[in-house]
Amino acid sequence: MPFLKVDKGLADEQNGVQVMKPMPQLDELLDRAVKNGIFGTKMRSVIKLANSDGVKAVVDQQFEIGKRIVAKGLVPIIEPEVDIHSPEKEAAEGLLRVRIAMQLDALSEDQAVMLKLSIPTVDDFYAPLIEHPRVLRVVALSGGYPRADANERLSRQHGMIASFSRALTEGLSVGQSDDEFNSTLASTIDSIFAASIT
Repeated sequence: MPFLKVDKGLADEQNGVQVMKPMPQLDELLDRAVKNGIFGTKMRSVIKLANSDGVKAVVDQQFEIGKRIVAKGLVPIIEPEVDIHSPEKEAAEGLLRVRIAMQLDALSEDQAVMLKLSIPTVDDFYAPLIEHPRVLRVVALSGGYPRADANERLSRQHGMIASFSRALTEGLSVGQSDDEFNSTLASTIDSIFAASIT
C-alpha cells in the first residue's frame, strides 16, 4: 500500500523535542494523494528528553494533523520517534505512552491511525496502544540500532511489526553485483520478517 511523506522536516529543538515544521500546503497535498490512490501518510517528530511539555507538543501536533489526514479519507502514521541515544529514553517513553493514549481515547469511532514508534526499553511496553480500538497497527522503527540488535529487540515486542529503513539498507552497497545485492536484501527481509511475527 502506498504511503506519502507529508512533513517538511523538523523544527529546532525546544523542550527536549523537535516538532514538525509548518505544512502550509498540506490540504492541497492530501487532495492530490487521494486522487492518486495513496493509502496513508507518514510524518516524523523526534523526542530527545523526558520533558512533559515537549512530549505533549509532539503528540498533540501529530494528532492534530493526523485528524486532518483522516478527514481526507487517508490513514496517518503517527511517528513520534524517541531518540535511542537519549539518556532519558525510558522516561520519555512513559510520558509518550500516556499522551498517545489520551489522544487515542479522544478519537471518534470513525477515526483510526497507525503508530510508528521506537522499539521500547521495556518489553511489550506499548501493548496497551497495540490493543487500542482506534489503532490499526503499531510498527517499529529501527532508530539507528544495528539490524541484528533491532531484530532481537523487536522479537520481544508482541504485536509490533517492523517498519525499518536504516536497518533494512544495512549491508547494501552500489558496488555489489545484482546477485549479491538481491541475496543480501532477501536475507535481510527474512530476518526482519522473523522478528515481526512474535
